[in-house]
Amino acid sequence: MATKLILIRHAQTAWNSAKRYSGFIDVALNAEGKSEAGKLEKRLKNEEINRIYCSDRIRAVQTARIIFKNSKINLIPDLREMHFGRFEGLTYKQIMKKYPAIYRKWLKDPSSITIPKGESLNNFKKRITGALKKIISLNKNKTVAVVSHGGAISIFINTILKSKDFCKQIPNSASLSIIEYKNNKPNIRLLNDTAHLWMAQ
Repeated sequence: MATKLILIRHAQTAWNSAKRYSGFIDVALNAEGKSEAGKLEKRLKNEEINRIYCSDRIRAVQTARIIFKNSKINLIPDLREMHFGRFEGLTYKQIMKKYPAIYRKWLKDPSSITIPKGESLNNFKKRITGALKKIISLNKNKTVAVVSHGGAISIFINTILKSKDFCKQIPNSASLSIIEYKNNKPNIRLLNDTAHLWMAQ
């Protein structure tokens, strides 16, 4: 028997398409995002999922409610995206204009700097890994779905891979990553899969 963790990044928002940092700010799905979540619902409809967990940010909640229409969704604030502090609400270009030195340093090595008014990468990692490890421990030999955010999924995948490249594993909107645990050892079975997005509605 194995514990199966299905990690889902929320579907697209207008801020995603504009390359704008959301972090803790609540941003709803756009029309494309709702369509993406509908395709995920079709892909997962035959999957036997025992429990569903979700970040409490509206973009994640909307995604979860479209995919898992009549199921109970457990909201977990610790599954939120990283708090990007002064960067939140700004596009990449705006950040580069307002905070060029900080932004360049953060892009080069996010662990070396905390964004002003934001969350350190180390604290973010502790928050996400703590939340997911608790979910795994509460659901031994079950299949659970977790709807969260790009940075949150990336930091967890990087922890498993023992990698420090935070940006490398950020998944696409409405993607699936699947991790199976046998004898407490993780095995990444699927990573950033978006095959469902190319299927006809």
